Amino acid sequence: MSIRLTRRAALIISVAGAAFSGTQLAAQEDVLRLAFIPQENPEKLLGDIAAITGWLADQIGVPVEGFVTIDHAAAVEALRNGDADISFMGALPFVLAEAEIDAVPLLSEVYRGAPSYTGRIFVRRDSGIETLADLGGKDIAFADPISESGYLYPLAEFVEAGLVAGPGEAEAFFGRIFFAGGYQQAMQAMAEGLVDAAGASQYADLLLTPQQQAEVVWIAESEPIPSHVVIARPGLGADLRSRFVDAMMRLNEAGNRGLLRYLYGPDGYVRADPAAYDGVRDMARRYGLL
Repeated sequence: MSIRLTRRAALIISVAGAAFSGTQLAAQEDVLRLAFIPQENPEKLLGDIAAITGWLADQIGVPVEGFVTIDHAAAVEALRNGDADISFMGALPFVLAEAEIDAVPLLSEVYRGAPSYTGRIFVRRDSGIETLADLGGKDIAFADPISESGYLYPLAEFVEAGLVAGPGEAEAFFGRIFFAGGYQQAMQAMAEGLVDAAGASQYADLLLTPQQQAEVVWIAESEPIPSHVVIARPGLGADLRSRFVDAMMRLNEAGNRGLLRYLYGPDGYVRADPAAYDGVRDMARRYGLL
């Protein structure tokens, strides 16, 4: 079964990269538009976008604009409609976008020296919740319904434990399920007691305050997930696409590494290998998403 990613792209933040230190704009090119996912506080992301789009514009030689979509589905819709040329997203929405609109993978993130990470189920230390079974009838917040580490892979742990039959049957096990819109939002809901648990990236607790970090613990961890990916709409010109990739690869250089904090904070980027996402494609098929 194929999921149509048809949610209208509600662009809630837009920032243009207008700083150019002497680089001549290429007259034949238009603006390069980047869609960002609200994995963390969108207000913080606003400043990050301004910083990185300005640098990219200088490196590439065309104006660069960035905006935040409401979720992964809206980012894919923006690529489909030509409202965005490039997007930063997780592995699951990438494989869905690949199937739906022939999205092209350009770059993969590297975190902690590895091209993969995991999803985890987090709870408060004082909650008394120690196992997945303890969450029966409890409320849980996930990041996004088409997020791999923020939904599908953590949920798969409940399936493997025999507690949930599949994504469509999760409501029968939990009390209520919420999609918070991002890792930080899901983690904050759990840390503040609005829900009993959160399903998010293994690094999502780093988005909490130091005090909150000390008050939460994870009780289950998924299998490894390929890292987040930077993708392009299929119609983006090869020359502009190449210049973007070359600029992003320069972020790995010592003098530019500080800019990575404006792109969700990876250790760096490598050129994407489509085969690295075969496991995600298999997972998506297993749960009826492809």
